[in-house]
This record gives sequence, structure tokens and C-alpha cells, in this order.
Amino acid sequence: MTLEEFTVEATAEIEAAKPLYKQVNNERLEFTSADYDQAIIDLANSKWNDQQFGYIEARQEAYGSIGDQLDMQFKDLLNDTTTWKDHIAQVKSDNPKPE
Repeated sequence: MTLEEFTVEATAEIEAAKPLYKQVNNERLEFTSADYDQAIIDLANSKWNDQQFGYIEARQEAYGSIGDQLDMQFKDLLNDTTTWKDHIAQVKSDNPKPE
């Protein structure tokens, strides 16, 4: 999706969530028009960033620790297996980089 498409989606979500409130000097105030506009921008940017870069965090979590990867490589050398290469290929396949 494009940033513009995410903005449309974010606008609908913010509109559906109204009224939204903020805390200012221990007083609960409804968002101003500027606050709603900023919330839409922030939500759209967050969704776009997740689309563009979310795969990085997902891969980092799925790869496992460097120690675990080194252990896989060592065992692959001892056993003439491809566990580590298969694991890395699966992580990349499960978490593709966006085009």
C-alpha cells in the first residue's frame, strides 16, 4: 500500500475511534482538530513503516541469537548437514522484503 492509502485507512480508524482524549495539566480534554490531524499522520506513517521495515524486526527475532546460529553452523560442519542454511532460508521466506 502507498502512504496515501494508509492515510485513508488511518483517517477511517481515527474517525471510528472518536472521541479521543488527552490529559493536559490533570484535565481530560478532547483532541483538537490539529490533534486529530496529527494522529492520522502518525498512524499512517506507523503503518507504512511497518510495511516497509517490519520484516527486519521479524527476521531478527526469527533468526535467533548469534550463539545459536554459530552452534548450528558448528553442528552442520560436524554432521555434514545444512540446518543453518535451511533455517536462514526459511526465515527469509517467511518474512520477505517488500518490493
